[in-house]
Amino acid sequence: MAIEKNSVVEGTVSGITKFGAFINLPESAVGMVHISEVADVYVTDINQHLKVGDIVKVRVLGLNPKGKYDLSIKQVEKLKTERIKVKEGRGPYDPFEDKMTKFLKQSEEKLLDVKRNIQYKQEGKPRKKVKQ
Repeated sequence: MAIEKNSVVEGTVSGITKFGAFINLPESAVGMVHISEVADVYVTDINQHLKVGDIVKVRVLGLNPKGKYDLSIKQVEKLKTERIKVKEGRGPYDPFEDKMTKFLKQSEEKLLDVKRNIQYKQEGKPRKKVKQ
């Protein structure tokens, strides 16, 4: 079975550098996960996320001219998220749709707060009677 682009395969971390991690793949293939493809968060020290000997699932991004595979760990996590949302009946995962939905909800809440504030100011506060 040849390793194909966009497929998810399991491999073992064989080496770590400051710019990424080398992964031994099936069929004696070797690939590298760049530090930017390790996690969704900003990674300053790859050693906090991976260790030599760890078994990881990676997504194959392509084959570089040197014959090594370009890999991603964070895209495997995104695939899991997409599958979960599809199982929940939400349809295919669309990050833009999620952001727009959140934005609309927040906008409606802020507008409601502004309307309440304006209404309160227009009605005025009940005034105390002043004795003369």
